[in-house]
Amino acid sequence: DVLLKEVHHRVKNNLQVISSLLSLQAMQLLDPDLRQRLLESQHRVQAIALVHEKLYGSEHLSHIRFGEYTEALATDLAETHAAAARGIALSLHMDDVHIGVDAAIPCGLILNELVSNALKHAFVGSPRGTVEVRLVRAGRRLTLSVADDGIGLPPGLDPRRSSTLGLDLVFTFAEQLDADVEVETEGGTRFSISFAEK
Repeated sequence: DVLLKEVHHRVKNNLQVISSLLSLQAMQLLDPDLRQRLLESQHRVQAIALVHEKLYGSEHLSHIRFGEYTEALATDLAETHAAAARGIALSLHMDDVHIGVDAAIPCGLILNELVSNALKHAFVGSPRGTVEVRLVRAGRRLTLSVADDGIGLPPGLDPRRSSTLGLDLVFTFAEQLDADVEVETEGGTRFSISFAEK
């Protein structure tokens, strides 16, 4: 147990070094689009590092309390995107679910993409709104959903055939989880990812 804790601690530290290097590189770039892309990659690395941080602090080294992880990740993203100053609230509704590391990393990366997308794009030109994250267990099946009451997806955009890296990653990681993905676009946008608990 001590050895495994040390491994998770070192992996987390190494990922934080990578995150810092990406941040330093981003600050050197004059092109705002390139800078933004590097910062997005930095957030993805931080999402993985947070899994190892939670594993390091967990009583059980094989899984984490996903509600605690979600709260930490979503709060960090909200601060990064100045959500409170823009009138955007976070609403978290999490069943007490423990997720193994094999599922926690793809779930964390899906969560990172969907919450980031909502905070960046859903409230353009809108004074305020809410980003809601839910994790619900029904028997042996878990459903993770991220919803917003913002402006919705652009007309004609099929999220499954989008050329954006973020949405592409969502469906790639959902495939790793053998998950079903539903997208609702009425009154905002809702992504629901449902998968069997292992």
